Amino acid sequence: MERLVNEIPVLHTKNYMLRGVSADDAPRLFDFLSDKTTMRFITPKPVETEGEVVALINQYQSRFLEGKEIPWVIVGKETGDIIGQFRLHKMNNWHKKAEMGAVIHESYQHKGVMTEIMPVILSFVFESLQLNRLVGDIFSGNVGSRKLLEKYGFRREGVLRQTDFDGEVYHDTVVYSMLRNEYVSKVFGDL
Repeated sequence: MERLVNEIPVLHTKNYMLRGVSADDAPRLFDFLSDKTTMRFITPKPVETEGEVVALINQYQSRFLEGKEIPWVIVGKETGDIIGQFRLHKMNNWHKKAEMGAVIHESYQHKGVMTEIMPVILSFVFESLQLNRLVGDIFSGNVGSRKLLEKYGFRREGVLRQTDFDGEVYHDTVVYSMLRNEYVSKVFGDL
């Protein structure tokens, strides 16, 4: 599939920078991708070694080259620390759609990181990439992510019942989406 971008762009907000992930980021990503509390709404089995993180990064980069993903790390401008990762994945250029996924280091959660990043992501997705649909699907218990998506005008499409098993219980997934015309109306008003 044709890539929408040839290089992973660097995106800036006031306090954060999103840049393409590299194998050199593995040790800092391992800090939070291996943490069960941080990963509780993403996977019941977090990575256990830095080698697994390197393998993940290699998968992200391969999918980028195939036009199926854009993987970033989120860097605090003041500290230079990697505080999270953000990915556009399941990208499809023909259908003009993507799904988004984010992981924020536990010590940076509930501090407005995603609230600050989301406008830049939406602008990139709908204005630069010219996609038509952006999806966020999240565990139903992930109240923070649900509130974030609703704040930015994503529409709840429905609940996929018991889609993920964490080793003890099954979790429902709530699917949200935003369409390009909804973004345009929200940002630019009805044209």
